[in-house]
Amino acid sequence: MELVHLLMNLVAAPVALTFLFIVLPLLFIGRFISSLIRSLSSENMSGKVVLITGASSGIGEHLAYEYAKRGAFLVLVARREKMLVEVAKKAGQLGSPDVFVIRADVSQADECKRFVQETVRRFGRLDHLVCNAGIVSFGKFENVLGFSNLKSVMDINFWGSIYPTYFAIPHLRKSKGKIVVNASGTSWLISPFFSFYGASKAAIVNFYETMRIELAPEIKITIAAPWYTESEMVSHGKSLTKDGVVENSREMREVLIGKLPVMRVGVCAKDIVNGACSGERYVIEPFCYKILFLLQFFYPGIVEWAARRLYMGKSGTT
Repeated sequence: MELVHLLMNLVAAPVALTFLFIVLPLLFIGRFISSLIRSLSSENMSGKVVLITGASSGIGEHLAYEYAKRGAFLVLVARREKMLVEVAKKAGQLGSPDVFVIRADVSQADECKRFVQETVRRFGRLDHLVCNAGIVSFGKFENVLGFSNLKSVMDINFWGSIYPTYFAIPHLRKSKGKIVVNASGTSWLISPFFSFYGASKAAIVNFYETMRIELAPEIKITIAAPWYTESEMVSHGKSLTKDGVVENSREMREVLIGKLPVMRVGVCAKDIVNGACSGERYVIEPFCYKILFLLQFFYPGIVEWAARRLYMGKSGTT
């Protein structure tokens, strides 16, 4: 057994170098070419049914507008019904033939079951399930005064996607549909002060990567991983040190704004819908962050150093 381990150790280094410098570049070229081919054969969404959670503002709102421009029937889900009605009105003007608004809390399994059933009852089918609902938490983990906020982050960001997915699977199988999930760039890139938020999104990535195998080939999955986007998620945060209070987090804005580029929400939503309709596995925006993903995988120390300098300053404090 020791001899086997010795041989494996001797072989591992040359195999890894061969993969890194020869195979990996070829794979990237092949993926780029296949991505171009897919972009030329984008799915026709006219007359298809799309259910979007967290559709009252931010990325979810603009996802609704992008699908509306493609002629899709829409089901918009969120807790703020008044804002949903406004989004539905604009989506109708942009080209959606019918927009159905449902007030619901995605952290409750029975409500997720209800809005999936109401979708199918109204339109007779479901083609795209877009799991977008989420809340952000911000602050040092050691400063947490209570854990109720942390629980709500997982309830909405993780279970708020898993519940509707479970109830939508039978209908998506029939239509050979797709699941689009918003996992955030913090799911894989080091992000101080977003520890629990990032963990909830990382759990999403792991879950849906597993679902790719379990649900294939009938249901395809696109995981969106956008970086900081202009929305309530940036301008309003749930402070880890104030249980149950959603407020404008001045500290979060000071850390983020001016230091990191913030994407326009409309551009982000358009890229996500384009990617989903083209059958992309991942939509990472902005494009330059794909390089950071590779750096974190191959040279994590560099990314850790950069994150410390960016978020923490020279002294290691905010």
